[in-house]
Amino acid sequence: TPGGPQAPGGPGAPHDSDAPAGPGASGTSGGRPGSEVRVDPLAVLAETAGYDDPERWWEDVVEHRGSGAADPFAPFLALEEAMEALREAYGSGGHGRDLVREAHMRLKMRAARREFGDGVAVVCGAWHVPALRRKATVAADRALLKGLPKIKADLTWVPWTHRRLSRASGYGAGIDSPGWYAHLFAAPDRPVERWLTKVAGLLREEDRIVSSAHVIEAVRLAETLAAMRGRPLPGLSETTDAVRAVMCDGSDVPQALVHDRLVVGDVLGEVPDTAPAVPLQRDLARLQRRLRLKPEAQVRELELDLRKETDAERSRLLHRLRLLGVGWGEPAASRSGTGTFRETWRLRWEPELSVRVAEAGVWGTTVLAAATARAESDAVGAQALAEVTALAEHCLLAGLSDALPVVMRVLADRASLDADVGHLAQALPALVRSLRYGDVRGTDTGALAEVAAGLAERIFVGLPAACATLDADAAEEMRRHVDAVHTAVGLLGDTLTAGHGDLRPRWHTMLRTLAERDTAPGVIRGRAVRLLLDDGAMEQDRAARLMGLALSPGTPPSDAAAWIEGFVGGGGGGMLLVHDERLLGLLDAWLTGVPAEAFTDVLPLLRRTFSAYEPGVRRTLGELVRRGPGQGGGPAGAQAAGAPGFGPGLDEERADAVVPVLRLLLGLDEATAIAAGTATDGGAEANGITAGTADTGAGAQGAAVGGTVRDGRARAAA
Repeated sequence: TPGGPQAPGGPGAPHDSDAPAGPGASGTSGGRPGSEVRVDPLAVLAETAGYDDPERWWEDVVEHRGSGAADPFAPFLALEEAMEALREAYGSGGHGRDLVREAHMRLKMRAARREFGDGVAVVCGAWHVPALRRKATVAADRALLKGLPKIKADLTWVPWTHRRLSRASGYGAGIDSPGWYAHLFAAPDRPVERWLTKVAGLLREEDRIVSSAHVIEAVRLAETLAAMRGRPLPGLSETTDAVRAVMCDGSDVPQALVHDRLVVGDVLGEVPDTAPAVPLQRDLARLQRRLRLKPEAQVRELELDLRKETDAERSRLLHRLRLLGVGWGEPAASRSGTGTFRETWRLRWEPELSVRVAEAGVWGTTVLAAATARAESDAVGAQALAEVTALAEHCLLAGLSDALPVVMRVLADRASLDADVGHLAQALPALVRSLRYGDVRGTDTGALAEVAAGLAERIFVGLPAACATLDADAAEEMRRHVDAVHTAVGLLGDTLTAGHGDLRPRWHTMLRTLAERDTAPGVIRGRAVRLLLDDGAMEQDRAARLMGLALSPGTPPSDAAAWIEGFVGGGGGGMLLVHDERLLGLLDAWLTGVPAEAFTDVLPLLRRTFSAYEPGVRRTLGELVRRGPGQGGGPAGAQAAGAPGFGPGLDEERADAVVPVLRLLLGLDEATAIAAGTATDGGAEANGITAGTADTGAGAQGAAVGGTVRDGRARAAA
């Protein structure tokens, strides 16, 4: 409360001549940043008391004093006296701006006392208390504020969180462990036991085995550590050590979770509806209530089904907020399905998002109007074609039908002027995705399809020339563009637009041109052959001939290795070699013929290509290479060889070895007797046949016996 005793010496006053000649006693009203030492007041007090950690000093001196019959205001009075001493020694503490802030505080205090009398409470940092108690004239305070620019501003309230109050968030006056101090305030009796019970509950929620015995032992360990360290009660450091040793098995991973969720905490405050707010904030609050999307400080996942109207509106709201720079939700990979009608969001509301909502109020008074105006402005100011196409996609996702015509006009203008095939290739996939999203959301995308088809045709014309004379890095980037365009053309499907028709045949023609053009890099030529082969637009014989040309002795090994990377690199390349041993044979023959001096140069490229395969595919390829791809490379050979990776026939000796184990596992105890009886009957029958037909000869008998034996092995294998 103002009106208390004047602080001796009037620290920080510009006219103070009694202040000690030390750091901070500069005597300047504005405070020169370079003339004063910036100090941490609690750190100075802790160091004076012999502590190296201000947090531990605060716990011992303030938090652990205990309640009882003592005056509850005594700690505040003691801190005020300590701050007075520090202000006498250090002045503004290196924060010259504080002098101006404190002058403004005193002016507001005088206005409040005139309106409400002496019953005014002031909430401020302890560092400012001596300056606010000092008797300063109104003229002196106004002189400090003179010359400052006047800025018109609206004030509002934002909810607080423990995370925002922490020092790690960038808030200079924050503390390291707001959650811990909130617990000490809420649980003055048995704080250690209650805290460790909270920790145990959190770890149980994370599926860790923590029992009541763990809590008891952790409490005992924390109290023992406090006694050994000479502290009045266990503090945060003692409880942290006890949790790590007893509940976390010495691991810092669960301990980091405890620090994030409890020591710092994620509690979110509330702002009353009557608090002043910008119109955009009020509209957002109305939408949050209607769509049942409650802002929460804790991360949670939200699964949306766009076929439902409520979920579709939620999706549009989150996308509109992202356009406005309010990152309440981030798209995440869906766990329940891969359909375009499903969306997964990861939501987390931070207090600074309220500030961003207030800043976004310059674009409009509602979320829809603000997002529309922001999208139109971003489209006009975009520098790259890819930015405009991404913006068009966002407009469709956000349901901004009024902004889409402006974005499409800018997109058409930029696309007609941009001759860079790489830029066009980057823009096309986003447009095609927008077409799919428009189908799901029922949006008219006729103009978008027209622009996408025009971009595709320009890519078809310019891509062969753009692929000439590229270095390795540029060729790899262009290969990614080719893959993206191929996927986009496939998604376009049979979409017919005026003057364009079906795009896939023309895309295949362009790929054939790339596959046969010697000036194109090997990685692009190989990729073109692979894409044609996957689409069924090229016969396997033709692909084998092109591969043979690329791997011929006249081709430099580095170019041949790049062709291999483009052809069999990525998903499905290993299975292509598994099922076509002719291609594998060409690759094997080329690899064995690479000179030793060139092998080390192409080895990293080959390793990168084949290391992307699944372990089972690599194992099968190894079996085929060990056996030799030339043995049964064609269809007939494949039939004789059986499944890839297996021998050409049944190994009878190994099959016989497994029969006893199978009988034991299946519980066929009488199998041996039955087999013996069958063998006896078969032998008698064979002897009878042999005796009855003396002219058959030993060869026939051997064939009959051999057939019986083979049939028995077949039955055993089955």
